Amino acid sequence: MPIFERQGQSLYYEDRNTSGSEGPPLLLLHSFLCSTEMWRAQIAHCSSARRVIALDLRGHGRSSPVSGSFTLYDMVDDAIGLLDHLGIDKAVWGGLSIGGMIAMRATLRYPSRVAALMVLDSHAGRELASVRIKYAALAALVRTLGIASVVRPVLKLMFGVTSFRRRPDLLAEWRVRFMAVDAASMLLVLDALVGRDSVVEELATIAVPALVLVGKEDLALPPARSREIAAHITDAEFFEVPAAGHLSTLEEPEVINEAIERFLQKVH
Repeated sequence: MPIFERQGQSLYYEDRNTSGSEGPPLLLLHSFLCSTEMWRAQIAHCSSARRVIALDLRGHGRSSPVSGSFTLYDMVDDAIGLLDHLGIDKAVWGGLSIGGMIAMRATLRYPSRVAALMVLDSHAGRELASVRIKYAALAALVRTLGIASVVRPVLKLMFGVTSFRRRPDLLAEWRVRFMAVDAASMLLVLDALVGRDSVVEELATIAVPALVLVGKEDLALPPARSREIAAHITDAEFFEVPAAGHLSTLEEPEVINEAIERFLQKVH
């Protein structure tokens, strides 16, 4: 199992090193509560022509649990550490939700390490006060009753109404995955997530091409958040994905794959 160590964390990653790949590698960073499994369709699709690396963020998936506080910038440095570990100077960074927040901050802090940027279902600003209150209530439930007590509301935040109507298999699969997360780790990641700074005003300094995607039915981070990101980045394309909620890569994988492929064809 491919693992690298940083700050006492064992971080799992996947590396599809395609021979004869075109352009810089693609680095994929998943959503809160998820793992590299969220990108399975994109890894399969993109790795036919390009090297693809996907990281399980701290406390997620097959990476080790976390036991102390940290920030999104520590998670940025985790991803930079992975690139260093693999001997990669520059990559296309793609992230969904918290993964997108990490990718934007990496682009701002380490511009020489970013060839292009893909941000899916994310937010560049601080967490809204109303959302902080909602997440605090969910965290309290987890501490007292366990992760099972919040799986239903989490599913409603993560998946769109179309998926609830048409994809019971997908919801059932991810219900099991959410039930299996390390609750203590997730609470610490949630602290980093809701305590983030705003990078909205800095986005105008991004000088690489960007693709901003969002599910039209995203309730966790509604489309207006992604439109704001696209509006502030000079060379940004914006695309709203019909029939998808927050986990758009799972809900509409073919649509996402096509959008990513078109974008990557421009990145060399």
